[in-house]
Amino acid sequence: MDKKTYTKKEIAKEVASRLDATMDNSAKFVDEIFTVMREMLTDERPSVRIEIRNFGVFEVKQTKAKPRARNPRTNEEIYVPAHKKTHFKPGKLLKSYLSKPLEG
Repeated sequence: MDKKTYTKKEIAKEVASRLDATMDNSAKFVDEIFTVMREMLTDERPSVRIEIRNFGVFEVKQTKAKPRARNPRTNEEIYVPAHKKTHFKPGKLLKSYLSKPLEG
């Protein structure tokens, strides 16, 4: 299966073509959106949620500390402190598209 990776520049190029805007303006716009989202997700609050209707939800949740985790390489027990993790849950529209059977 062939994997396609899209970059921020390609997203800006697509936005520019859809809005009939300049590449420079759309690149600034896309960059600013990602900057704002990153700042919101790295907020000091213990949990953060960004909901984008018809797309999905980005969440930051706290994890519990794991005092007896194991390093799989060395089998050594280690302590993993509590930290934050990100989670993305697709919205209804995206989920319905992704759940369609693959043709092949």
